[in-house]
Amino acid sequence: MLSIAVPKGRVLEEVNELLLKSGLIDEEINEDRKLIIEYPEKQMKFILAKPMDVPVYVKYGVADIGVAGKDVLLEVEEKLLELMDLGIGHCRLSLCGRANAEIDFGKMPKIATKYPKTAGRYFRSKGQQVEIIKLNGSIEIAPVLGLTDFIVDIVSTGRTLKENDLFEIEQIEDISSRIIVNEASFYLKNEEINHFVNSLKVVI
Repeated sequence: MLSIAVPKGRVLEEVNELLLKSGLIDEEINEDRKLIIEYPEKQMKFILAKPMDVPVYVKYGVADIGVAGKDVLLEVEEKLLELMDLGIGHCRLSLCGRANAEIDFGKMPKIATKYPKTAGRYFRSKGQQVEIIKLNGSIEIAPVLGLTDFIVDIVSTGRTLKENDLFEIEQIEDISSRIIVNEASFYLKNEEINHFVNSLKVVI
């Protein structure tokens, strides 16, 4: 049986659409149900996980295949086989701040983010020293409260930024969801994995 880890949340709806169109499943995965959903007739089971946990399940072989956003893959820094871009979950990782805000190279600005490793690499590439403060939610409120000068966060429509009087200063990375595979599984279940991937390619 092929084990596939999929992220709970907003991307799951798009994952369901691809899986149904490709014929890999006949009934959508519902995250209101249990966290492991089996399709015995299809020889597949789906593990519903938090987005940041998907690469962990794949790395340790609990899942043969995973669906993970590029933002998650950049942050966890795991060496995993990335087989294809699903073309879903489109957004961008950006540096954001108040209107006309500029990074002062003479100071050490404070940055709030859910992605400290990715943000750190970005600022090091620019030769800029910053203090990174990791937050797990409501990143946009940090500059409003004066906790930080800027944020590095996922931007989709930009609506939340606008509501908090923030603006995109620079785009760091284009983000979309990718298929990742456990290396051992890729060799042991190569035929099954290729069937799964090729079925998705047809509808993308």
